[in-house]
Amino acid sequence: MAEYRTHPYDVLVIGAGGAGLRAAIEAAASGVKVGVVCKSLLGKAHTVMAEGGVAAAMANVDDRDNWRVHFADTMRGGQYLNNWRMAELHAREAPDRVRELEAWGALFDRTRDGKILQRNFGGHRYPRLAHVGDRTGLEMIRTLQDHGIHSGMDVHMECTVLSLVMDAGRVAGAFGYDREKGHFILWPAKAVVLATGGVGRAFKISSNSWEYTGDGHALAYRAGAELLDMEFVQFHPTGMVWPISVRGILVTEGVRGEGGVLRNSEGKRFMFDDIPDLYKAQTADTEEEGWRYTQGDKDARRPPELLTRDHVARCINREVKAGRGSPHGGVFLDIAWTKERIKDGAEHIKRKLPSMYHQFKQLADIDITKEPMEVGPTTHYMMGGVRVDGDTQMSTIPGLFAAGEVAAGLHGANRLGGNSLSDLLVFGRRAGQYAAEFAKANGAAAVDDAQVQSAAKKAIEPFERGPAGENPYKIQYDLQDSMQELVGIVRLENEMEQALGAIAKLQTRADKVGIDGNRMYNNGWHTAMDLENMLTVSEAITRAALLRKESRGAQFRDDYPDKSAEWAKFNIIARRAESGEMVINKRPVTELPAELKQIIEEMK
Repeated sequence: MAEYRTHPYDVLVIGAGGAGLRAAIEAAASGVKVGVVCKSLLGKAHTVMAEGGVAAAMANVDDRDNWRVHFADTMRGGQYLNNWRMAELHAREAPDRVRELEAWGALFDRTRDGKILQRNFGGHRYPRLAHVGDRTGLEMIRTLQDHGIHSGMDVHMECTVLSLVMDAGRVAGAFGYDREKGHFILWPAKAVVLATGGVGRAFKISSNSWEYTGDGHALAYRAGAELLDMEFVQFHPTGMVWPISVRGILVTEGVRGEGGVLRNSEGKRFMFDDIPDLYKAQTADTEEEGWRYTQGDKDARRPPELLTRDHVARCINREVKAGRGSPHGGVFLDIAWTKERIKDGAEHIKRKLPSMYHQFKQLADIDITKEPMEVGPTTHYMMGGVRVDGDTQMSTIPGLFAAGEVAAGLHGANRLGGNSLSDLLVFGRRAGQYAAEFAKANGAAAVDDAQVQSAAKKAIEPFERGPAGENPYKIQYDLQDSMQELVGIVRLENEMEQALGAIAKLQTRADKVGIDGNRMYNNGWHTAMDLENMLTVSEAITRAALLRKESRGAQFRDDYPDKSAEWAKFNIIARRAESGEMVINKRPVTELPAELKQIIEEMK
């Protein structure tokens, strides 16, 4: 029998990024006992990598902005597959969440009259991103962490959750282990909030940190929750491409928001060549007009570099495949040219983009105030995730909530830059609020020790096989290679069928994984435990992408390159059948209320 420690809570939050911390703060404020489990150290969550800003219609820079415009922009960016209620709540509540963060100590950049400064970002009609240089996520985590530790929540750092414990269809807690010592831990809980982030480590080239192995998606799926729109994986258009050791590290959209332009190897601003009909009325006709927009001219329209991420990423991919790419397989992003227009331009760039300046100087020996950056698409964000109720964030399992990147609905087929950070604040708060209410209204669920012992037994099997078993690192590498090549930016049916075959073979290998040593500080064990999650989300992504026979948002199929009016009516659901197989079905998109339809029509 496996031994384990027990830490009971009213509300257990899994993940300590922006969504997890905001959920924990809200739940603790309700007077319930709150525990937070995080895979890394507190303060090291992937939210710190979010650079550009928090999208909120505060109208501090352009007084034409309001929640209605933000709502319409979000729905348009998501190709109208969004959960409209989440998009409405997000647009309405984001300004208050940013002001709340400020009241808790966040130090935002300022306008001349002392208001929170807001910058331009792709897909947003007006300057909307409240920011702290290009280190906004770091400031958010610092602020939430400082505020949160005084709320009375317990924090379990460097722990991995292996499974959710269930009681007659209701969540009863979670089971996992301490990554440092290898001790098993049971966290009984009346309600659980998943805030585990994304799935980017299933792909070879990714801006995501090492924790992003699809843990929350897979935990919810195995427990019986529905996953929504898993085909929509966002490839951020600008990741570093050189040197190879840092390929994929994010280059913030803020570079383009401050006037940076994309050029191919011929020096041409190729984004002017392909402007979608949906955005033509809002996009500049000339380079001069685009420049004026970035400098705050209200009569100018945004440059094509600030179109939605899915479109920019495909345009970059097209240039590279046509032989017009940079020497290392990307294109050039040039902010240095703005020195021609701005007095003391080099200092201006360093002040607006301090992290980007240091990142390229230290990692690539490039001075972005003097020369262009080489950039290319990188796996960045998961629009798909756990299907939740728009108001409460509760999943299809009673007592199981989800917020942030692990939850689906807000972003539809494609996320607008900056909406991720406001998503964390708005729906982290709501998840914490309603999880606390659920915990108060329901007694403690029963914990089945047989479930716990089964999970523990499975976790230690790799040690029993030893080094003669399959190598977990090799399986992870092969999976990343298959997903990058076969289910990447451009997709084809035969390639995705090939990917499914590869995933099935990798699952067989993962069932035979073996590791040496003991449970203390064992990275091989950690990787072996991550494999099942990565394989689950990879299968869901591939099966959903196969079913959606059209190109929409982040899904681009070369064999179905156009949008389909029929597919515009459906989201896609993935669930686990009683047999254990993955079942993929269509689900009708919930129709917009008349008043929200009217807003979208007015904003076209």
